[in-house]
Amino acid sequence: MTQQTAANDATRRRIAESFARQGLMQHFGARLGYIGHGEVHIHLPISPNVTQQHGYFHGGATGAIADSAGGYAALTMLDHGSEVLTVEYKINLIAPAAGEELKAIGTVVKAGRILTVCRLDVYAQSGNEQKHIATGQQTLIRADAG
Repeated sequence: MTQQTAANDATRRRIAESFARQGLMQHFGARLGYIGHGEVHIHLPISPNVTQQHGYFHGGATGAIADSAGGYAALTMLDHGSEVLTVEYKINLIAPAAGEELKAIGTVVKAGRILTVCRLDVYAQSGNEQKHIATGQQTLIRADAG
């Protein structure tokens, strides 16, 4: 794991404003955490809106926060006239997602002129304990802001 550099104020503000416009993240009760250059964390507390029938976090909610974390990680590396759209992502749910909250970490693996590839990792947190519950990869395309 590489040491990340915190994003500048303008980038953090841009990410926060965009995140506030995401209806799904608001519905889930997700919140932004760390915003660095090429890395973004999203936290999701447990609630009935994000669980499945056995009480675990739903895989769809897990995938959604991972997708958003990766997208925002990519966006931290682009100029302010650009946006990103997910082209594809794959996520492996590697353990039941039980805990007080999930933390999704999106990390840029390779930023290109058009396409960016990100690693996606999701952890379930309970108190001081953290368990890796999902991992994946994502490809995003740069688009002009509009």
